[in-house]
Amino acid sequence: MAWIVLVLSGLLETVWAVALDRSAGFSRPLPSAVFAGSLVASMAGLAYALRDIPVGTGYAVWVGIGAAGTALVGMVALHEPATLPRIGCLLLVVAGVVGLKIFH
Repeated sequence: MAWIVLVLSGLLETVWAVALDRSAGFSRPLPSAVFAGSLVASMAGLAYALRDIPVGTGYAVWVGIGAAGTALVGMVALHEPATLPRIGCLLLVVAGVVGLKIFH
Protein backbone atom coordinates (compact mmCIF):
# COMPACT_ATOMS: atom_id res chain seq x y z
CA MET A 1 0.00 0.00 0.00
CA ALA A 2 2.85 2.40 0.80
CA TRP A 3 4.21 2.11 -2.74
CA ILE A 4 0.82 2.87 -4.29
CA VAL A 5 0.44 5.93 -2.08
CA LEU A 6 3.99 7.01 -2.94
CA VAL A 7 3.34 6.78 -6.69
CA LEU A 8 0.07 8.71 -6.36
CA SER A 9 1.86 11.34 -4.27
CA GLY A 10 4.52 11.65 -6.97
CA LEU A 11 1.79 12.20 -9.55
CA LEU A 12 0.28 14.87 -7.30
CA GLU A 13 3.68 16.55 -7.28
CA THR A 14 3.28 16.94 -11.03
CA VAL A 15 -0.17 18.46 -10.47
CA TRP A 16 1.06 21.04 -7.99
CA ALA A 17 4.08 21.96 -10.09
CA VAL A 18 1.95 22.63 -13.16
CA ALA A 19 -0.68 24.45 -11.08
CA LEU A 20 2.06 26.61 -9.57
CA ASP A 21 3.14 27.63 -13.06
CA ARG A 22 -0.45 28.34 -14.07
CA SER A 23 -1.15 30.37 -10.91
CA ALA A 24 0.90 33.27 -12.34
CA GLY A 25 2.52 34.07 -9.01
CA PHE A 26 -0.65 33.17 -7.06
CA SER A 27 -2.62 35.86 -8.90
CA ARG A 28 -5.13 33.34 -10.33
CA PRO A 29 -7.40 31.78 -7.67
CA LEU A 30 -8.27 28.40 -9.24
CA PRO A 31 -4.74 27.28 -10.13
CA SER A 32 -3.57 28.62 -6.75
CA ALA A 33 -6.18 26.51 -4.96
CA VAL A 34 -5.26 23.43 -7.04
CA PHE A 35 -1.62 24.06 -6.14
CA ALA A 36 -2.35 24.27 -2.40
CA GLY A 37 -4.62 21.24 -2.30
CA SER A 38 -2.37 19.00 -4.37
CA LEU A 39 0.72 20.12 -2.45
CA VAL A 40 -0.84 19.19 0.89
CA ALA A 41 -2.13 15.87 -0.46
CA SER A 42 1.22 15.07 -2.06
CA MET A 43 3.15 15.78 1.13
CA ALA A 44 0.64 13.84 3.24
CA GLY A 45 0.98 10.85 0.93
CA LEU A 46 4.77 11.06 1.05
CA ALA A 47 4.66 11.20 4.85
CA TYR A 48 2.38 8.15 4.94
CA ALA A 49 4.58 6.18 2.55
CA LEU A 50 7.74 6.99 4.52
CA ARG A 51 6.36 5.04 7.47
CA ASP A 52 7.18 1.85 5.53
CA ILE A 53 9.71 2.94 2.88
CA PRO A 54 13.19 4.25 3.77
CA VAL A 55 13.43 8.02 3.37
CA GLY A 56 16.22 7.93 0.78
CA THR A 57 14.32 5.58 -1.48
CA GLY A 58 10.90 7.13 -0.89
CA TYR A 59 11.97 10.70 -1.43
CA ALA A 60 14.01 9.87 -4.55
CA VAL A 61 11.08 7.97 -6.08
CA TRP A 62 8.64 10.77 -5.19
CA VAL A 63 10.87 13.45 -6.71
CA GLY A 64 11.63 11.32 -9.76
CA ILE A 65 7.97 10.71 -10.53
CA GLY A 66 7.17 14.38 -10.01
CA ALA A 67 10.07 15.63 -12.09
CA ALA A 68 9.51 13.21 -14.96
CA GLY A 69 5.76 13.79 -14.88
CA THR A 70 6.15 17.56 -14.89
CA ALA A 71 8.62 17.47 -17.76
CA LEU A 72 6.32 15.13 -19.70
CA VAL A 73 3.31 17.41 -19.18
CA GLY A 74 5.47 20.33 -20.29
CA MET A 75 6.40 18.59 -23.51
CA VAL A 76 2.98 17.11 -24.30
CA ALA A 77 0.56 19.81 -23.14
CA LEU A 78 2.57 23.01 -22.73
CA HIS A 79 4.54 22.82 -25.99
CA GLU A 80 7.99 22.70 -24.41
CA PRO A 81 10.70 21.20 -26.63
CA ALA A 82 10.57 17.40 -26.87
CA THR A 83 14.10 16.76 -28.07
CA LEU A 84 15.81 13.39 -28.09
CA PRO A 85 18.28 14.40 -25.35
CA ARG A 86 15.43 15.56 -23.08
CA ILE A 87 13.47 12.37 -23.66
CA GLY A 88 16.61 10.31 -23.06
CA CYS A 89 17.22 12.07 -19.76
CA LEU A 90 13.62 11.46 -18.70
CA LEU A 91 14.05 7.78 -19.49
CA LEU A 92 17.12 7.75 -17.25
CA VAL A 93 15.07 9.27 -14.41
CA VAL A 94 12.36 6.65 -14.92
CA ALA A 95 15.00 3.91 -14.98
CA GLY A 96 16.39 5.22 -11.71
CA VAL A 97 12.94 5.21 -10.08
CA VAL A 98 12.28 1.66 -11.28
CA GLY A 99 15.73 0.59 -10.08
CA LEU A 100 15.08 2.03 -6.62
CA LYS A 101 11.84 0.06 -6.41
CA ILE A 102 13.41 -3.17 -7.66
CA PHE A 103 16.41 -2.98 -5.35
CA HIS A 104 14.45 -1.73 -2.32
